[in-house]
Amino acid sequence: MLKSKQEYVASLRDGRTVFWAGEHIEDITEHPRFKTPIEVALSDYDYDNPHKRPILTYKTDEGVSAHRVYQIPRSEEDLLNRLELMRNMSIVGGVTGVFMALMSIVDELRKVRPDFAENIERMYRFARNGDLRAAEVITDAKGDRSRKAHEQDDPDLYLRIVERRKDGIVVRGAKLHITAAALVHELVVMPTKSMTAEEADYAVAFSIPANAPGVKIINRSFAQPQLNEFDYPASAHHSMPEGFVIFDDVFVPWERVFLAGEWKLAGAFAGSLGLWERTGGVLDAVETSQIMVGLAQLVSEQQGKGKKPEALNGIAELIAYAETLRMSLEHACRNFETTPSGMVHPNILAINVAKYHFANNFHQAVKILHDLAGGLVLTLPEEADLNSNEAGPYLRKYLHAVKGTETETRMRVYNAIRDLTADAYGGWKQVVALQAGGGLLAQRVMMHRAFDMNAAKAKALKVAGVTPQ
Repeated sequence: MLKSKQEYVASLRDGRTVFWAGEHIEDITEHPRFKTPIEVALSDYDYDNPHKRPILTYKTDEGVSAHRVYQIPRSEEDLLNRLELMRNMSIVGGVTGVFMALMSIVDELRKVRPDFAENIERMYRFARNGDLRAAEVITDAKGDRSRKAHEQDDPDLYLRIVERRKDGIVVRGAKLHITAAALVHELVVMPTKSMTAEEADYAVAFSIPANAPGVKIINRSFAQPQLNEFDYPASAHHSMPEGFVIFDDVFVPWERVFLAGEWKLAGAFAGSLGLWERTGGVLDAVETSQIMVGLAQLVSEQQGKGKKPEALNGIAELIAYAETLRMSLEHACRNFETTPSGMVHPNILAINVAKYHFANNFHQAVKILHDLAGGLVLTLPEEADLNSNEAGPYLRKYLHAVKGTETETRMRVYNAIRDLTADAYGGWKQVVALQAGGGLLAQRVMMHRAFDMNAAKAKALKVAGVTPQ
């Protein structure tokens, strides 16, 4: 059943343990730090909007309306509908896509643990029918990266099973960088990497309510609450806390367990999340890169250098960046792949190549934009100064540039550049471009796995005049 906005807000008053800036927040729905994040999440419950409802919802096999984030793509049309949803969905809805990762692993899991595969399918239906939101809970603290999980000074530096009981398991550890953890209903936990036989206790996956006893969420955001949207056009509307999630001897019933020691499947679980997360990252990359082109063109025109070689060259580089990403996403969808159970997903190689291209070149794209814009990106006065009877006239006088460009418009363009690339939201973006969906190494690994190396070697041998044995 679809939730109303009021029902979603009410569902967050469930006694979850939440901290922010040293404060234990009893009710996040009444706290100013969560005002903007909750507004962001509510956009995914905007079912009364006749323009958004067809994008946000679909009919299940049972004929019931559900949020489209739970629709398993079975055709290219379904896949394209999902991409349209992702363009119009908040990051809270975005991380709920973790259920696509779970459902993509069911076929492989069923061969080893059919009961755990059934748990995933049951949990998927439970979350879908309740219109719940879930977080991707994957990255461990990791400690000394030169050691395996079981070799750490503190065995809890990777989340692990500390007790197996007749009715379930008890887990202990922490998971980092969990976007929207305090605003979801379910925390879907997966191993952070492949495991060995000695690390079997760390090969654990499950879903647990955010208010489960022993779960504690410590929050941090890139933005202060209730920012001025003139000065912070992005941060004022996109602020979302990242959770440092503690599992302090948390009990997980067997019916919510997806992996409990089956170490050979740990890597498959970790990898399943990467595809859909990187797909979302590429989709966002296309939008971000196009905005950067627009900002570069605007700021160059406002300065009167829109036709100068340095502007034309820099903007051409940004266009090439944006178009490469757009065409890569289009290629990934047209050349989709299908799992044994019929789930359609973007081409794995194409998505990883696109995500790598975005991440590896993002900071260079920002450099071009900053070079074209100049120092006002950081030193431009604020809206309050523009509206001041004393300071305002000076700003209107000395920020005059190309005739016909209003001072307020020029300031808004600079504020967008700063906020998107050099300040609150921009700082978050600089790190996320590299790390979301795994760092550059993760994409390199997947490219090696997905690329047809034998075919490439055969072509190389043919050119070299070597007859294959």
